Amino acid sequence: MKYIEPHGHMVSRTTDDYQRIAMAGCEILCEPAFWAGYDRSSPQGFYDYYRQLTDYEPKRAAKFGIKHYTWLCINPKESEDAGFAREVLQIIPEFLDKPNVLGIGEIGLNKNTKNELAIFEEHVALAKEHDLPILIHTPHLEDKLKGTRLIIDSLKNANVDPSRVVIDHAEEHTMPTVLDNGFWAGMTLYPESKCSLARAIDMLELYGMEQVWMNSACDWGISDPLAIVKCGLEMKRRMYDEDIVQKVIYDNPKKFLSKCPNFLQ
Repeated sequence: MKYIEPHGHMVSRTTDDYQRIAMAGCEILCEPAFWAGYDRSSPQGFYDYYRQLTDYEPKRAAKFGIKHYTWLCINPKESEDAGFAREVLQIIPEFLDKPNVLGIGEIGLNKNTKNELAIFEEHVALAKEHDLPILIHTPHLEDKLKGTRLIIDSLKNANVDPSRVVIDHAEEHTMPTVLDNGFWAGMTLYPESKCSLARAIDMLELYGMEQVWMNSACDWGISDPLAIVKCGLEMKRRMYDEDIVQKVIYDNPKKFLSKCPNFLQ
């Protein structure tokens, strides 16, 4: 089955992973900027990272017939030092005209601090200035509901069009709020700290299949680059028609990504 991986961190994966997802039917992969597993020591580190996302990684993906896109930002974990974060923010516009850049992301909150929220709002202003969609990271576990509410309130105050925003890592206690406010919701199929395949399908049954997508968020941790296609197979096992499976794993992400100026259908 063909599918889109709307959120995968392939800089942390091997070429074998590219081969596996290509063989499983992945046609398009979107890679948001994220934490490297350690805090970078200088803005130059981010400059080189953005070069990797906009130059090297698309070439690596193309060897396996996969179209690679990216989102750019300084991630929430490294936003607590607001001065440092603002130095990085000054670099980002240089890369926004690269042909594989979709928008700003994955921005958001980590510990729901004032500095994180301030840098989040400056990212949002950058996205609005360049008329770009936004991909948002929500905090983990017990901070998720509070963080999601803070994020939504901030976006409303900034008069951001919710149909051009994906709020990712949504779970049962946050997904209704995300969808009811007109945003897109991302469900992350992560084996330890986020959604299992069964939970994700249950959430589709509870909250519907409009303005939602699934992603693996595969990265340095315990994660599965094949999570989306495995969830599609689990949907088929639960007697979903193929067109419904295709809607969730291909049509929905394509519909949102089509809002991005550089996305080629």
